[in-house]
Amino acid sequence: MTFREVLTRRDGALYLEDVPVAELVRRFDTPLYAYSRQGLIERAERMRRAFGREPHLVAYSIKANMNLAVVRTFLDRGCGVDVTSRGELERALHAGADPEKIVFSGVGKRADEIDLALEVGIRMFNVESLEELAALDARAQELRKVAPISFRLNPDVDPKTHPGIATGLHTAKFGIPIEEAPSAYSRAKSLPNVRVIGVDCHIGSQLTSLDPLREALVRINETVLSLREQGHTIDVIDIGGGLGVEYSGQDDPPTPEAYAKMALEVLGSLGVTLVCEPGRLLTAGGGIFVMRALYRKANAGRRFLIVDGGMNDLLRPSLYQVEMRIETDPLRSGDPAPVDIVGPVCESTDCFAKDRLLPPVEPGDLVVVRDAGAYGFAMASTYNGRPLVAEAMVDGSRAELVRRRQTLEETWQAERMPVWES
Repeated sequence: MTFREVLTRRDGALYLEDVPVAELVRRFDTPLYAYSRQGLIERAERMRRAFGREPHLVAYSIKANMNLAVVRTFLDRGCGVDVTSRGELERALHAGADPEKIVFSGVGKRADEIDLALEVGIRMFNVESLEELAALDARAQELRKVAPISFRLNPDVDPKTHPGIATGLHTAKFGIPIEEAPSAYSRAKSLPNVRVIGVDCHIGSQLTSLDPLREALVRINETVLSLREQGHTIDVIDIGGGLGVEYSGQDDPPTPEAYAKMALEVLGSLGVTLVCEPGRLLTAGGGIFVMRALYRKANAGRRFLIVDGGMNDLLRPSLYQVEMRIETDPLRSGDPAPVDIVGPVCESTDCFAKDRLLPPVEPGDLVVVRDAGAYGFAMASTYNGRPLVAEAMVDGSRAELVRRRQTLEETWQAERMPVWES
């Protein structure tokens, strides 16, 4: 097991750290996201310690979980932030991030996003195309700034993950082909308002083996040596993120220590600062999603458990067919039986699990999804007119609301009736 479990069972009841899940529900209702502060801290500190005294920056991939309390927890542990939009950049700054520890990734940076990043003085832009490079140069010239950049190089390595989160193949929209690096870096060197400082590579998410990443970093190592021979300064290598987590309980993803050891073995002789961008690894296992059982039914021999959480609240099981561990509270006696756990959203894909063996469940019981701290609330929507759920954080025996539940009225307050000209 990579990390200790933050959700445990005591005398049949589920606890997040030292707080009964039933108590969280009594205070904050369902559906509910709840995060373990100590679980988040453990993950951040292990990732930072894994690199030892070697120059490095752990840049938390904020898209995984943007709650300010979560972000601040990582910032307090010395992490930087990887952002992909102005909204994420502003959120990171509002949480107290040091701009010099912010990396701006993403294929579609707008002019206003570039301008803000230049004005606050971020660590670097991960550039994904030559047209983006030209835009950076133009905006930097306009603002009388110099943009620090690395190119995101696409090594054409299959990360052996879900196709929807594979980013390192030539068929993906991300980065530039690694064989085009010499011409790209030469072009950057000729521009007066950009400064090349590094190389970036991210091949995908939910990696359960280090072999694809090692293959990619070997290619990056060769490329850096070649670029240096051509006179380019490469002081930083961003190796991306993507380490997998134990969603099903049967997975055996690499540990932070194994990840860092491999990266240092391949790249350590280059004398660079290593940047990594963990998101899921830091947050998934530190959070849970709590629902309440509503009804039971059977159709044509299939048994269904209908809960009050939906795919609009937690999308990943529907979108990526993730098999997440699910617990019930209280733990009732009786033989487990297969059941489909489904939500109230009017889509057949609104399903958290099929044929999942569960002990007997009564209406009103709690149904808890483990490892829901990553890409849970961050991907939530108000589909079917369902308000965004609440978020809480637990620290030992204390629990606080870190986002209140959205009201129904707030789901339409930004809308306006048109006033047509007569």
